[in-house]
Amino acid sequence: MSLIRFLYGNSWRLVMLSMVAGLISGLASAGIIAFINSALEESRRTTALGVSFLGGVALVVVTKAFSEVVLTRLGQDIIAQLRVHLSEQILRAPLRHVQELGRHRLLAALNEDTDVIAQAYVQIPLICVNGATVVGCLAYLGWLSWPVLAIVLGFMIFGALSFQAQEKQALHSFKRARETNDTLFRHFQSILEGIKELKLHRERRQAFLATALRPTVTAYKRDFVKGMTVYAIATNWGMFLFYAVIGLALFVLPEWLTLTPQAIAGATLVLLYMMGPFAQIVETLPSVGRADVALEKVETLGLSLEAASAQDQLEKSETVRMKGSGGPVLNIAWKRIELVGVTHRYYREEEEGSFHLGPIELSFTPGELVFLVGGNGSGKTTLALLLLGLYAPESGTIRLDGVPIDEINRENYRQLFSAVFSDYHLFDTLFGLNRTDLDGQAREYVDRLQLQGKVRIRDGEFSTQALSQGQRKRLALLTAYLEDRPFYVFDEWAADQDPVFRRVFYEELLPDLKARGKTALVITHDDQYFSIADRCLRMDLGKIMTVSEGAGAFR
Repeated sequence: MSLIRFLYGNSWRLVMLSMVAGLISGLASAGIIAFINSALEESRRTTALGVSFLGGVALVVVTKAFSEVVLTRLGQDIIAQLRVHLSEQILRAPLRHVQELGRHRLLAALNEDTDVIAQAYVQIPLICVNGATVVGCLAYLGWLSWPVLAIVLGFMIFGALSFQAQEKQALHSFKRARETNDTLFRHFQSILEGIKELKLHRERRQAFLATALRPTVTAYKRDFVKGMTVYAIATNWGMFLFYAVIGLALFVLPEWLTLTPQAIAGATLVLLYMMGPFAQIVETLPSVGRADVALEKVETLGLSLEAASAQDQLEKSETVRMKGSGGPVLNIAWKRIELVGVTHRYYREEEEGSFHLGPIELSFTPGELVFLVGGNGSGKTTLALLLLGLYAPESGTIRLDGVPIDEINRENYRQLFSAVFSDYHLFDTLFGLNRTDLDGQAREYVDRLQLQGKVRIRDGEFSTQALSQGQRKRLALLTAYLEDRPFYVFDEWAADQDPVFRRVFYEELLPDLKARGKTALVITHDDQYFSIADRCLRMDLGKIMTVSEGAGAFR
């Protein structure tokens, strides 16, 4: 399975060490049974046999302890690898796909599914250890009496077939519980994000608990308990069959077969010893079943765990260069970005229909200040996301100095832009800005953005984010300024600012960007500042309806 290859790809040495130690431990355990059975025969008791027994015990203890220590480390490695890998998959996935999945589903995959999968795969070496013990015991049992071995194998096959029939019911219940878990995470998200509204409105809070949260919790509990109950019945059925075999060996087989008392005693001893590792194998099956469900869920989210594609490998290369350019994209002195016949379509759940944007014919040049206006739902943000390379056009082309932007160079193309979205996220650390004078430059912008005395920056970290919405947006603007990229996009940035700082933004900060040769696309409704723009674009129903140039646009 590809997941096993991924999980163990970077830990194969630990896996092999654990496997080898476990196999030695299992086979040595089976050998101890042979020593005990020999010692039961008084004529065969020798000092050498006793020394061999002690040596076997020491070997079992040492190898088993070593295997368990290695497994502890391996388990943490697996969890770390899987979480990092899924995070990378989410970051590589198309933005539209991530948005359609929803945060609650992705958080459930990152938290619950990773733990379930990791716990199951940690059991695989343990299954090998116990499996080796069972195989060794069966081999010794065959040496004692092959008819007894044939009967034991027959019971084991019957038990496995009956277990499979019951396991399907358990997995079906686990799948329902896993689907319910997505809904449960959505409710948890609602509690955290809507706590003020829930506290303020008692009836809403009570209705949410009564009709949403509690029924979901109950449904999850019901399906999970049902799945575990089926597994409990199936595993105990297997143990019953094991005891039945022991009963046959003691009370029935001696009447049918010619067995010596030593063979009967030896077979019984072997079966009793096998019960421990056999029970441990059976006990791991529910976790393996849940892991299958979790893995299937991760795959249905579109977060394939296969090896990275050629594009992924290309992105990781230190020498990635833009097609048609002579160097890294950030060194390109670009002259023109064009959107040629660009269209995009997506489903709007609230309207139960599709929204179609385009075709868009648009171009930008360095040093331009462009305003984008229009009503809510007109397609302004979608157009910005297409321009930024976060959405891929359904048809048409985006070109940078005549070079089409495609799957190979889109990642590098995005590095031309800095953006502050209307639903921005503010990181508490200035990640990716590794400059020796970073704190000094940041303090200059803190003063310019009138945040002095409210926040400090030390070693690239904000001292606090406990600020008003408008002040937090200024910190996001500060981050964009420090990135110092050629093209800026601001989505309703001034909406949360007071009138004084709104004027500063339009009359000081934007002209400063233009003077530095930066291009800015500003999504705005502040018509009193339209005259500042070089161009104003008006959108409606996914199309650019009006383009006005020069001062006094739309006046």
